[in-house]
Amino acid sequence: MKEHNRSNYRLSQTTKLVLTGVLSAIAIIGSTFSFPILGSKCAPVQHLINIITAVVLGPSYAVGAAFIASLLRNLLGLGTVFAFPGSMCGALLAGLLYKYTKKLPFAYIGELVGTSIIGGLAAYPIASYVLGNQKAALLGFIPPFFISTAGGTILAIIIISACKKKGMLPLSHK
Repeated sequence: MKEHNRSNYRLSQTTKLVLTGVLSAIAIIGSTFSFPILGSKCAPVQHLINIITAVVLGPSYAVGAAFIASLLRNLLGLGTVFAFPGSMCGALLAGLLYKYTKKLPFAYIGELVGTSIIGGLAAYPIASYVLGNQKAALLGFIPPFFISTAGGTILAIIIISACKKKGMLPLSHK
C-alpha cells in the first residue's frame, strides 16, 4: 500500500463536511467561554476555529462553519447578531490568504483583519439601521472584535504549531 505524504494529503468531501460540523460544534460550545467588551460578546474560540477551518479545509468551508456557528449561537442565545459579519469576514479572509500563500502567518493576519476591521465595519449598519441603534459609532466595533480575535488567534498559533510539529494537520487544501 502506498504511503501518504501529509503535505499532499487531500481530504474527501465527506470528511470535509464532517470536520466542518465538528468544528462548528466546538465553536458553539466554546462560545460559552465568552466575555463582554464594550457592548460586544467576545468569543475567542470562534476565531480559533475560523483559522483551523481556513487552514485545513479552505475558505468556503471556513465561511460555512462560521455561518453555522453564528446561526446556532444566536438561536441558542449564546451570541449576538454581530457574530455573522465578524466571524464570516475573518474566516473568508483567513482562508483566502492561506489558500493563495500557503503561509500560516497570512491566515492569522487574515482572521485579525477580516474580523476586527472588515467585520467591525460591517457590524455598523447592522447596529445602526437593522437594530435601530442610532448611537452606534462607525469604528465602535473594531476594538472589541480585535480583542476577541487576538485571543483566538493566539490560541490558534499555539494549537496549529503543536499539531504541525506532530504531523497531525493536513495543511493543504484545494
